[in-house]
Amino acid sequence: MQVTTLGIDLAKNVFQVHGVDAQGRQVFSKALRRSQLRNFVAQLPACRIGLEACGSAHYWARELQALGHEVRLMAPQFVKPYVKTNKNDRADAEAICEAVTRPNMRFVPIKTPDQQAVLALHRVREGQIKARTAQANQVRGLLAEFGIVVPQGMTTLFRELPGILEDAENGLPDLFRTLLADRLEELRRLDQAVKEQERQIQAWHRSHAVSRRLAEIPGIGPISATALVAAIGHARHFKNGRQLAAWMGLVPKQHSSGGQSNLLGISKRGDRYLRMLLIHGARSALLADQRRGEGGDPWLEGLRQRRCPNVATVALANKNARTVWALMAHDRTFDPGLRGAAA
Repeated sequence: MQVTTLGIDLAKNVFQVHGVDAQGRQVFSKALRRSQLRNFVAQLPACRIGLEACGSAHYWARELQALGHEVRLMAPQFVKPYVKTNKNDRADAEAICEAVTRPNMRFVPIKTPDQQAVLALHRVREGQIKARTAQANQVRGLLAEFGIVVPQGMTTLFRELPGILEDAENGLPDLFRTLLADRLEELRRLDQAVKEQERQIQAWHRSHAVSRRLAEIPGIGPISATALVAAIGHARHFKNGRQLAAWMGLVPKQHSSGGQSNLLGISKRGDRYLRMLLIHGARSALLADQRRGEGGDPWLEGLRQRRCPNVATVALANKNARTVWALMAHDRTFDPGLRGAAA
């Protein structure tokens, strides 16, 4: 029997492999060490390989594609319904093998190394921003215990801390001054690291034509544009802009039954980071348009009058996601006059 479909349950060291023939009958199910997987798959005839979109999945997808196989990535939540027994590696590999053969299965685009590098830069930047915020909040809390309250804002904190350290009459113990000086140095290090990562993102943005086109959309800047280009890859993987917006979780969540449609809040599925960038960018674009007064966008003005600020923000984020798909899928440049004419 010849293997036509392969399901691989990825892991750090031991991989479970499940193979079936054209009729769906099991050919083998075995565990392989990490060093054995590539050689084993290289000996098989060209077949369809299913993987869960988890850690190291994109790397293995590229490696197995280079061996001449058709590799498909699937979200884990779409594979789970095909697990027939209790969860274990054999059952997971069999479920992956079954799920990849379904004609209506949704697949995850395989990312290139360049896309993964840009997304890694975004993830590290996001983590260091969180660490910087946590350090700043901790310093504010510690100072409040000594009766010193620093106004909000990272810039204000950097400006006030040196003066607090040099003030000999504020009653701070020497031990606490030493600790505070260390925290200030740590804050400066994190702030410098964030600025360096933003510089690298800006450099990649300037060298990428698609990213520059996306940055022309109101509410999308270099940070959002680079993250969108790296995460989406080829926009043609999505049928239309509505599917892209749904992939980002910017559409209503449905809870319908008996022919009655019930729409709730946004689904919040997909990448939380991309959704956050689009919503924050939309909020900024709405505020900027409101300051223009009569010279603003009529569509946004009508949206603000009909809906509350948060709903209007998500609506604009949804619209921007669809615009992103149109620009990427059809290789177009953003035309604000076209939007005004349509409104």
